[in-house]
Amino acid sequence: MSFKIYLSGEIHTDWREEIEEGCKAAGLKVKIKGPVTDHAASDDCGVTILGAEDNKFWHDNKGAKINAIRTRKGIEDADVVVVRFGEQYKQWNAAFDAGYAAALGKSLIILQRPEHQHALKEVDAAALAVCESPLQVVQILTYVITGKLPG
Repeated sequence: MSFKIYLSGEIHTDWREEIEEGCKAAGLKVKIKGPVTDHAASDDCGVTILGAEDNKFWHDNKGAKINAIRTRKGIEDADVVVVRFGEQYKQWNAAFDAGYAAALGKSLIILQRPEHQHALKEVDAAALAVCESPLQVVQILTYVITGKLPG
């Protein structure tokens, strides 16, 4: 059994690499995709490609729309969507991605710190699992794909 995994959310830590390395070490047949994680490229793609904007709203709007092309495709193609809420920023885009995945009926795993439980209760309610570490995500994927519990 193989799965397509989309890793959404926080881009300031190495959680994606931890999941990729864990899946590889477990011998899981997964294809992992995600957003552009170069923060500057993600923020400035719209104005770099389509032209400068004097108003920051339109600067961000252009970039968000271009980034949405990749995000929508990644979520739509995924069997499992993992959304990470980090501690540094509010990450409204992560909440939007979780809602989009839920609306499409995707299997959703949330990765968050315990102190975010109240703020994310509606997001968590739509998820099939809520984890606190990338290791737990890998263990879930291992169980789902192989039928084996972590040993």
